[in-house]
Amino acid sequence: MRILKVSLVLVLLAGLASSCNKYNKISKSKDYEYKLKMADEFFAKKKYKIAQQLYEELFPVFKGNVKFEELYYKDAYCFYQMKDYRDAENLFKGFLEVFPNSPKAEEVDYLHAYCFYKQSPKVELEQVNTTKAIGMMQSFINQHPGSPRNKEATAIIDKCREKLELKDYRAADLYYSMSQYRASAIAFTNLLNNYPESARGEEYKLKIVKSYYKFAKLSIVDKQIERFEKVMSEYDDFVDRYPESKMLKEALSYKNLSINNIKAIKNEQTQTSVKR
Repeated sequence: MRILKVSLVLVLLAGLASSCNKYNKISKSKDYEYKLKMADEFFAKKKYKIAQQLYEELFPVFKGNVKFEELYYKDAYCFYQMKDYRDAENLFKGFLEVFPNSPKAEEVDYLHAYCFYKQSPKVELEQVNTTKAIGMMQSFINQHPGSPRNKEATAIIDKCREKLELKDYRAADLYYSMSQYRASAIAFTNLLNNYPESARGEEYKLKIVKSYYKFAKLSIVDKQIERFEKVMSEYDDFVDRYPESKMLKEALSYKNLSINNIKAIKNEQTQTSVKR
């Protein structure tokens, strides 16, 4: 078994050495047409790293030549296939600037936007590229209204918005978990306003009601009536938005609690006034 493993390693090393020697020979060649032909062969065989290196060497040679457009496209595409999306994005952008009327312009425009999507990080991280991906995909749809890629572009926009929504939800929920109820209420309100069609809209609205109620409970007495009234108005808004919601019963309980708290405060104020 060990001999077999050693043999496989030797075969791989030999193959690698052969590829390196072949690349070096091609790279040193002054026959640029031959060099381009070999780069295209590597590209066709999906050996993108070698192909890209050769295309890069040929850039200044073929710039302005009729073959430069195809070379530029393949160079960018190599980076894309190697998952180097930052360089691919820059090259696709450059391609569109140099060849705006290319037959490949639509494809490249889409790939340019898609590179931002592929650079979109985990939810916990900063979502600059996610936001850019939404803008770039929407721009693609606007510029290519009849493109068959628009369906996929729309799906990517939806995925990106879901990611942004989840990030905002976690931030709002963290305020709630930390008992920062005013901040929680504001964050969930912004969340609902930013994503009005969200499937979780009812949940967000309930959290707004609960947050304002808990904020009112922790407030000084002089502020409580005003803040319990805010709970009641948020409940009324809940009913207007989601009249058939299964969460209305729970939301109503906070409205009723608020009403009872207001009555208790007013009774206390009346009794204090009488004693005076």
